[in-house]
Amino acid sequence: MTQDVWLNLPVRDLARSIAFFTQIGFSPNPGPGNSPHSASFTIGRNKTVLMLFAEKLFSSFTSHPLSDTSKGSEVLFSLGAGSRGEVDELAQKVEAAGGRVYARPGDSNGFMYGCGFCDPDGHRWNVLFMDATRMPRP
Repeated sequence: MTQDVWLNLPVRDLARSIAFFTQIGFSPNPGPGNSPHSASFTIGRNKTVLMLFAEKLFSSFTSHPLSDTSKGSEVLFSLGAGSRGEVDELAQKVEAAGGRVYARPGDSNGFMYGCGFCDPDGHRWNVLFMDATRMPRP
């Protein structure tokens, strides 16, 4: 069975994307995977790997056209937060780092608090805090 999950994303400007993800708190992942055309990060306690690839390199191994993120969403990456404050803090970091918050922090379904944002290449992310004390019981 699989042991790890790696998220692989094409980016137009690798240096800009490296700066963005570093500024919002993702951890640079040293070692293999870093080159003039790629960068590696880890996300969260489980250290999920995020790989950024220059678009030309990414498309060379997908054998498929890249999605136009200005016209549609190819995927939504969800991040878990430990508190409402962490959601608010990440939204602020995203904007300061040059990303776009498309859904302001707010409540949802009576037990979730979150926001949605786009990275500099238009890939969509959201961050959610789920209050277990307010979750509906089955």
